[in-house]
Amino acid sequence: MTVDIAAMPIGDKPTGFTEKLTGQGDPVRWQVLEDATAPGGKVIAETSRDTADYRFPLCLRDDVIARDIAVSVSFKAVAGEVDRAAGLVVRAVDDQNYYVARANALEANVRLYKVTGGVRRQIAGHNIDVPSGKWQSLRLQAAGDTLTVAFNGEPVIETRDTAISEGGKVGLWTKADSLTHFADLEISPAPPGTAGAGHV
Repeated sequence: MTVDIAAMPIGDKPTGFTEKLTGQGDPVRWQVLEDATAPGGKVIAETSRDTADYRFPLCLRDDVIARDIAVSVSFKAVAGEVDRAAGLVVRAVDDQNYYVARANALEANVRLYKVTGGVRRQIAGHNIDVPSGKWQSLRLQAAGDTLTVAFNGEPVIETRDTAISEGGKVGLWTKADSLTHFADLEISPAPPGTAGAGHV
């Protein structure tokens, strides 16, 4: 399934998504924005720019609940002084329990976290350049207890974790004051218990 961002009204909350927040700070504000460099000329972005450090805005898809799932997205890190992050969420039981893969332009790395009881813990990481102002891709797959992350089409993390074994929602994630443009969001089933970080 490819999410049709181009059909969503500019300035509105993304159609078919629910806003959530893990951590501190003011309410989140996800919007559809115009971006001539994006496919279809539109993107999804979190625009509140709150600078609270332990603040993770979520934008969860309403019609997908799955355990074995693959999600991919194109993103562009536009701005952010505290952070400049782009993330994908799977198995979101709620806004306090989920897996997230995120790329960070300020830290030059890709990391995989689990969030349980609202507490974020790193599972694995990979140092790699994440340029600001440039379109890149991120992919997260959960299959059984195997989690795989790909960055720009290349596998960078593959590991196992059993903290969140039930199905949940999928969606987008940022941190603090990150302004990140998201496009080309694709969601597909992952065969149970399979690994690999190829394209969706």
